[in-house]
Amino acid sequence: MRRIDITRQKANSIRSEYEYGFRTSTNNAYESGEGLSTKVVQDISDRKHEPSWMLDFRLKALDIFNTKSMPTWGADLSSMNFDRIHYYIEPKEGGTEKWEDVPAEIKDTFEKLGIPQAERSFLAGTGAQFESEVVYHSLHENLKAQGVIFESTDVALQKHPELFKEYFGTVVPMADNKFSALNSAVWSGGSFIYIPKNVHVALPLQAYFRINAERMGQFERTLIIADEGSSVHYIEGCTAPTYSTDSLHSAVVEVIVKRGAKVQYTTIQNWSNNVYNLVTKRALVYGNGEMCWLDCNLGSKATMKYPSVVLKEPGAKGEMYSLALAGETQHQDAGAKAIHLASNTSSTIMARSISKKGGRSTYRGLVKVVKGAKDVKSRVVCDALLVDPLSRSDTYPTMDIAEQSASIAHEASVCNIRDDQLFYLMSRGLSQDESASLLVNGFAYPIAKRLPMEYALELHRLIEIEMEGFTA
Repeated sequence: MRRIDITRQKANSIRSEYEYGFRTSTNNAYESGEGLSTKVVQDISDRKHEPSWMLDFRLKALDIFNTKSMPTWGADLSSMNFDRIHYYIEPKEGGTEKWEDVPAEIKDTFEKLGIPQAERSFLAGTGAQFESEVVYHSLHENLKAQGVIFESTDVALQKHPELFKEYFGTVVPMADNKFSALNSAVWSGGSFIYIPKNVHVALPLQAYFRINAERMGQFERTLIIADEGSSVHYIEGCTAPTYSTDSLHSAVVEVIVKRGAKVQYTTIQNWSNNVYNLVTKRALVYGNGEMCWLDCNLGSKATMKYPSVVLKEPGAKGEMYSLALAGETQHQDAGAKAIHLASNTSSTIMARSISKKGGRSTYRGLVKVVKGAKDVKSRVVCDALLVDPLSRSDTYPTMDIAEQSASIAHEASVCNIRDDQLFYLMSRGLSQDESASLLVNGFAYPIAKRLPMEYALELHRLIEIEMEGFTA
């Protein structure tokens, strides 16, 4: 995912190569060797000075990871080699709240990505993670005064141990899947957010994740607790250099939305095409709470990500909007899950996918209504755009409805870019690339319009880049 710079030149000057594939030369404080072992897990915990219960948690998760088999559905993971991954790399300087204290070479990386400018413009707080650790974190003083906590997850474990332990691992258990177990064993970095009762954070909080080293594994852990009647919008972005070898990003995100609270979690992913992106994201929503996942997936070699809501009490509401763009050699296996555990709950899933140059997009979703959850409403809309005959789109919706009073709607469509559309736009003076970009951006608009303006502009620009060199 990438940060915004709306002052850049428009489409006629956009480069077609992956713009953030540069690597920064650094002198790290510590690097684990390749491969995963009990010693690696113990070293991570020791270097972080964690309490004994967290080390026990990590070691138990490692055992679960070693016993669980690889998923055989979804994206092809057969070429992934866990023995070639570096599971922990610690930059030479720890986290800081002062931008001037960030090491020069790391600061230069984030300056190129636009992080400091973005913070000054329209953010209430910023976090920046480089490799395995958060190197910079800040929060507006007025929010601190209201009791808002926005820390790296590692710092939160030390500074807020009781609050941390109460919620950590309660929404996504370590045994949920093979990659949640892996994350639980080697997690490092990520964001911890607590919003007190009736506090509304008007501006977004943002975190940015950068993989820099070759064959790197990044395993951030994000935990958000929105107390009763509160609200917050959290945005994350990520990029990585382009290498001939593969890297792994396997995060876990847990969100607790208390009664009457509102949380929006926005992701704009733009990984390089050598990154496996395998993420577990889930929210637990209480009475009259509202959770919105807004997920934009571009880049990566393979993505498997299905943001979920568990609607626990009456009146809870979940919305999941996703956009996936799969190019050559890429597979975007994305979707959403809505689990209705209580009556009078509602969910909306809107998924749009774009496939080009032989890329593959997959929608994989679940709507589950348990027995006794009456008067549930859910609507699922899946739309796919195939840019060329080489590309592929699949849809795997699952409906598990145990109540007759439920109102469930599902609709899906597949379309392509038609010659008459291109002809019409080109007859108005647009090039073929510009015409194709306009059509694809129009298709993406129902998702893009829900982004803050700066991010919508960046998504528009990303699509322009992807559509360069279009041939009908």
